[in-house]
Amino acid sequence: MINASLKTLRAALDARQISSVELATLFLDRIQAANPALNAFITVDRDGALAAARAADERIAAGQAGPLTGIPLAHKDLFCTEGVLTTCGSRMLANFVSPYDAHVVAQLKAAGAVCLGKTNMDEFAMGSSNENSWYGPARNPWNTAKVPGGSSGGSAAAVAARLAPIATGTDTGGSVRQPAALTGITGIKPTYGVVSRYGMIAYASSLDQGGAFAASAEDCAPLLSAMAGFDPRDSTSLERPAEDYARLLAAPAGDKPLAGLRIGLPREFFGPGMADDVRAAVEAALAHYRALGAITVDVDLPNARLAIPAYYVIAPAEASSNLSRFDGVRYGHRAAEYGDLNDMYCKSRAEGFGEEVKRRILVGTYVLSHGYYDAYYLQAQKLRRLIAEDFRAAFAQCDLIAGPTSPTTAWGIGEKTDDPVQMYLSDIYTIAVNLAGLPGLSQPCGFGADGLPVGLQLIGDYFSEASLLNAAHRYQQATDWHLRRPEGAA
Repeated sequence: MINASLKTLRAALDARQISSVELATLFLDRIQAANPALNAFITVDRDGALAAARAADERIAAGQAGPLTGIPLAHKDLFCTEGVLTTCGSRMLANFVSPYDAHVVAQLKAAGAVCLGKTNMDEFAMGSSNENSWYGPARNPWNTAKVPGGSSGGSAAAVAARLAPIATGTDTGGSVRQPAALTGITGIKPTYGVVSRYGMIAYASSLDQGGAFAASAEDCAPLLSAMAGFDPRDSTSLERPAEDYARLLAAPAGDKPLAGLRIGLPREFFGPGMADDVRAAVEAALAHYRALGAITVDVDLPNARLAIPAYYVIAPAEASSNLSRFDGVRYGHRAAEYGDLNDMYCKSRAEGFGEEVKRRILVGTYVLSHGYYDAYYLQAQKLRRLIAEDFRAAFAQCDLIAGPTSPTTAWGIGEKTDDPVQMYLSDIYTIAVNLAGLPGLSQPCGFGADGLPVGLQLIGDYFSEASLLNAAHRYQQATDWHLRRPEGAA
């Protein structure tokens, strides 16, 4: 059952071949055995999981089961979860027990899913490797000396190592897609506004978006369907009819299931900077898409090269504002000794935040300051609009855009920590998608020379999540990269 798909787990639960309690116990025991080496979980909620599993068994017995009823999952530790520690990977929130559920958490509880616990992450979602966590780095199950990617590295590592069949994450500049690529699983970030941000601790409000991890696109679809939906408590939540993101997946495959699909290949994604082994795997995957009937066309995203500088003005600016609430007064870390109120603010924030968070707060405060707002922040927002217009022009020529998710496979823990710019460049192919608010997906498409996974990124026009999942699913029906497991998870 550890490596079973959601469809297989659903059938086994409905046929009473296994109970939800037994399934949850199976994964909880696996977490207990494997997490010390992987550090994928910050908090494991055994009692809460077993209580939810018992309730799920009652729903199944009453014939009221949905697609996720009784299915174990893990939440990234920035989704507020009532009665459970919610740390955001930070010392600042190391003692914070949320008094309420995030919208995503509530939606999945209502769907009957069983939360096993909360996963490790870069502090306040700021990072590309999961090395910025107050709880130490999560580790890549393919090679524990390597990073799993970030900031949702704990969720990605948990799914890759089969500590949970599905998990939630968030994506601000690639933080679902990049760790999915580095750990050999599937991850999808939907259109901005499709998943409510209520109860999702903010990093950069105009970029953050909840997403889904699973071994396959077929398993991501029901998770995203349950997570999505309008929420009046979030002013950026889009009021749209509910969607079944698995609706296209049931159609027969046929010899050419993607006949007529136009896949755009941006010249900017295939230039210098991509490792040779990544390039080889991506090009082989594109050849497979052509064999499935897709047509590839060259497109241009001329302003994509400006995505990283624009992002690292906009995101820190929003972080500077969002993180101002953590002052040691109402909740979170407070310094033990201080002289006056101002001293308490300074010491609490200095002690509570890690180096990368401090760096981004300082950058954000600087670009928002008098005399620099127009020169930096306003210019970055103009670039953001140009990037979105580039995508609009590209989608006039194609249905989906494809390219590498990450320029390299996973790097060693500690390898880039002394060079933040090199770390930032690991998101070079993903950041533009967030700036434009588009949906994106990463799926495994092979392995590099070091035996580590390579991810293929698919980007869609607004609200094309079902099409993205269908394209990935057809590829996965014809290949087995998504079925590969790291040693110990097979």
